[in-house]
Amino acid sequence: MDTTNDTLHADLLVIGFGKGGTAVAKTMGRLGKRVVLVEQSERMYGGTCPNVGCVPTKALVHHAEKRRASDPAREWYARSVEQVQALTALFRRGNYEALNNAETTTVLTGRATFLDPHTVSVDAGGERLLVSAATILINTGAETIIPDTPGLRESKHTLTSTALIETTTLPERLAIVGGGYIGIEFASIYRQFGAHVTLFEASSRILGREDDEAAAVAEAILTGDGIEIIKGAHVTEVRDIADGASVVYEAGGRRQVLDVEAILAATGRAPATRGLGLEAAGVRTTTHGAVEVDEHLRTSRPHIYALGDVRGGPQHTYLSLDDSRVVLDQLLGEGRRSVSDRIAVPRTLFMTPPLATVGLTETEARAAGHRVKIASEPVAEIVAMPRAYIMEETRGFMKFVIDADTDEILGAVLLSIDAQELINTVALAIRHRITASELRDAVYNHPTSTEAFNEVLATIVRVDEPQTAGV
Repeated sequence: MDTTNDTLHADLLVIGFGKGGTAVAKTMGRLGKRVVLVEQSERMYGGTCPNVGCVPTKALVHHAEKRRASDPAREWYARSVEQVQALTALFRRGNYEALNNAETTTVLTGRATFLDPHTVSVDAGGERLLVSAATILINTGAETIIPDTPGLRESKHTLTSTALIETTTLPERLAIVGGGYIGIEFASIYRQFGAHVTLFEASSRILGREDDEAAAVAEAILTGDGIEIIKGAHVTEVRDIADGASVVYEAGGRRQVLDVEAILAATGRAPATRGLGLEAAGVRTTTHGAVEVDEHLRTSRPHIYALGDVRGGPQHTYLSLDDSRVVLDQLLGEGRRSVSDRIAVPRTLFMTPPLATVGLTETEARAAGHRVKIASEPVAEIVAMPRAYIMEETRGFMKFVIDADTDEILGAVLLSIDAQELINTVALAIRHRITASELRDAVYNHPTSTEAFNEVLATIVRVDEPQTAGV
């Protein structure tokens, strides 16, 4: 790495250890480019996913599902957290060594702040370093939002998802503020570990952006597992008490109080741009605080890119990885790839069983002008899916939204065992315009969950009638 007057010069500077930025760093490093990667915390090598996101939370799902009713809840939970933290430490070390041990790559641990469009100052444990680069990637991810509810931020018992998964003491009573993906996933995890869970959702239903039927079935599963869901709830105050906290809320026109041991703030995550000094670099942000980018992920400064959660939009690790492909095409390829190329991106809520979706909902498809037919069936009634009975998980349903005129799949909802895997096959079918009939008549391995497609796609439960001219 070149140094001049105490300044480290690089071909590529990556700020943040997220998936997209590190993928670009590895590729450029292998090509002999001088790369510097700055990460503010030694506990975040590898980014959100392996440290505080996908890996530890899904590992906790696994451990929670393994617990039997006879297993002591607190001991099982403490041991599970310790095992999961050991796993994340292993991944963290591997992610660090994979980059820092590369001949042309240097990892700096400290906070980066722009001084000008090509230079950042890195505060690394009291030592100040300057780094300049021809190309810069902003890859700082997102951070938890805690609402301004009186007492919520100040309470000793309020936790973020990051803090909760590192706590080895299982809360006997857990309140979760927010009924989105994070809130529901944690409600499912901690209920299975043995906690009494109350979920507060401000709107009239959970999963407001999902298919109506999917939200209803998911709620029935969650409440059936013993999770208390309070909809239309407005948390007005949090007060610490001797052995926990009192959550004051209004629901159904009544003011009520719930005493708990811990509160999880699960009201979303915002792009992490504070302290970056983006103004000094001339990098614009949106009204929501995200770094503003074009379809090729260039910021208002053409040599600076933003990848992953910091640029706004859906917060998924696999989108951050695809962001790296867009950027690498700009740096090394023809510069044609863009985020607008993405079609049928799936997503999964890891409750038990998981809820996976892709494409349009039934309501969205009709609003877009499609005449649709719906194929749907409860998992418990899918004879062609014996794996659900083998694994003793027959809850949920599968639903496909199909264009009635072309037979193309417009969208799907899979609330079932193995849904997180099945949805990738459906997404691939949508992207390559494989028809519902082709997916239905394909030959699948047995006994698997995929073969459920043979039966569900043959079960058309309703079809839009053709519109009469003049009506």
